[in-house]
Amino acid sequence: MEIIVAKFGGTSVGNGERIKKAAESVVKEYMAGKKVVVVVSAINKTTDNILKIVNDAIGESVTEKQLADIVSMGEITSVRVFSSTIESLGVKSEYIDPYMDNWPVITDNTYLNAKVNFKATEEKSNELLKLLDQGIIPVVCGFLGKDDNGNVTTLGRGGSDITAFLLGHCLKAEEVIIVTDVGGVMSTDPHKLRTAKKLDKISVEEMRDLATHGAQVLHPHALKYKDPNINAKIIGFENGDLSTIGTEIMGPAEDQMLKTSALNSKPISVIAVVGEEILTKKGILSELTDTLSDNNINIYGISTGQNSITLFIDKDIADKAHEVLHEVVVRNEHLSSISLGMEIAMITVTSPDFIDTPGIITKVTEPLRKNKINIVEISSSQTSVVVFVDWNDGKKAYELVRRVLK
Repeated sequence: MEIIVAKFGGTSVGNGERIKKAAESVVKEYMAGKKVVVVVSAINKTTDNILKIVNDAIGESVTEKQLADIVSMGEITSVRVFSSTIESLGVKSEYIDPYMDNWPVITDNTYLNAKVNFKATEEKSNELLKLLDQGIIPVVCGFLGKDDNGNVTTLGRGGSDITAFLLGHCLKAEEVIIVTDVGGVMSTDPHKLRTAKKLDKISVEEMRDLATHGAQVLHPHALKYKDPNINAKIIGFENGDLSTIGTEIMGPAEDQMLKTSALNSKPISVIAVVGEEILTKKGILSELTDTLSDNNINIYGISTGQNSITLFIDKDIADKAHEVLHEVVVRNEHLSSISLGMEIAMITVTSPDFIDTPGIITKVTEPLRKNKINIVEISSSQTSVVVFVDWNDGKKAYELVRRVLK
């Protein structure tokens, strides 16, 4: 029998009517022969209301331990209501919170932004399998954890999403379903543009970047636990049907699951275009990049300043790029000069752990500083850091930087 992990966000359990609809959707899958683990957030606005009360009553005097214990009441309440609703529909269910011995999510003792102890959580998740084998639907608090001393912790913002993907991974589930107030991932915020369309599919890498830059559908930290062998989708609560079509989350690619590093095999050339306050002039960047695209020239990176735009181009075609961009400079009144500069190396380090690692750029660049290696340019995303250095320093810099992954 396949295992499904279904996570219901606060809006999807925002009132009694929605809770009943959610419970009915779970029972429907159960009756179809599937084992279902439910992860539930606090009922809509509950946590916000609790935090306001704490702020009004205690203010800054509240300790992190006290706050984690207090805000846990939202999820602790919602699992009891949800589990009881399932039982009212004639199916056995048990709620599970951090005060119980069979609680699965084990963390360190950072009360408000705890890190998961994956090995311990994987072992404790066997308790859920025992319930599933008995025909019981477990309803687990999202967002919460427990440290080795039995203290309640929280997983930080988006914690319920983390719980769902984490348990899906530990239980080797067939599918993780995230139930939200939208029908899936949209091409943009539908509240801002009516032309927004639902996406049928999106990759983990795209979803992570989308979430990092403000999309509220799914927290990027949760995707760290997305197993490439487990199906996942985001659906809306309106249909009351877990089998409904939403947006499928694809991947991640195998190399995105690993810590990797790479050094480009050939030098990259630096081309700098200058002009007075060109960042305030419309269309300059577009004209430069369109010209390179029209000439089938790839760009490895772009750096912008108030009076300059720097482009990183494969050395083998840098002369051609220099020539075609010079034509742009000559005809554009806002540009004054262009230079073809040094040969540089590009070092890329990638790890899904970077998203949870404060100061990762410092960790990457500090060994270069100590060894007096100058950084020409640096760029980063949630899971990777790209460093450009002088070509002659490339191999040494690569060896220094890759140690960050160990």
